[in-house]
Amino acid sequence: MASVLDVRGVHRIYESAAGYTHALRGVSLAVERGEFLCVMGPSGSGKSTLMNILGCLDRPTSGTYRLEGIDVSQLDDDELAELRALRLGFVFQSFNLLPRATVMRNVQLPLVYGDVPPAERVERAVRALRAVSLPAEYYDHRSNELSGGQMQRVAIARALVNDPALILADEPTGNLDSATSEMVLKTFARLRDEGKTIVLITHDPEVSAWANRTVHIRDGKLLTDEEERALVEAAVAARPGLGAGRGHT
Repeated sequence: MASVLDVRGVHRIYESAAGYTHALRGVSLAVERGEFLCVMGPSGSGKSTLMNILGCLDRPTSGTYRLEGIDVSQLDDDELAELRALRLGFVFQSFNLLPRATVMRNVQLPLVYGDVPPAERVERAVRALRAVSLPAEYYDHRSNELSGGQMQRVAIARALVNDPALILADEPTGNLDSATSEMVLKTFARLRDEGKTIVLITHDPEVSAWANRTVHIRDGKLLTDEEERALVEAAVAARPGLGAGRGHT
């Protein structure tokens, strides 16, 4: 199966008045078409930096990133913008919808920027909204009239409307209650079953359980299974009674 993205030996170093920050340290990762991958790590682990690079919002200091075989490092800013518009779909924790625009207008925005004819924009927006199971009665509502779960489904529809090669979701359930989070994650799982490729970042192990595969990042490095297991065992050992309590559940 072909890889949608292939990251090899990526480092990202930021320079500031305080010195250098090594945010990513030799990350290598491949994601196959139709895979639902979760990148899991605590705050400051480098997962947001990795997401920015995968979304062509930032460039690695060194290493390579290929999206559908295209070497992203060789593209100029205009080419990167076109790649983001046509081949990537973004879903954010804070939804990033236009609050006074209707649901239809929000979902159509990527198509407006892509010069898609109006009639086709409507058709594709309706198709994307149906894919996330938002009832048609909400299509003319302003986004600020919706619940959090409804807004996130609109955001997912907007990410789908260009039929992207890759959907990137940054803590998409972070502002939602548990029942609404489950509804959103079921939507991602259904999209995966339909062949969409999804990379989701989170700090929540309950969210990661929905993915086909989870990779763990810490201090800018992807951990091996053995390293992750050792960290978990150390955390359990440091909290007396935790291991015994879990052993009987």
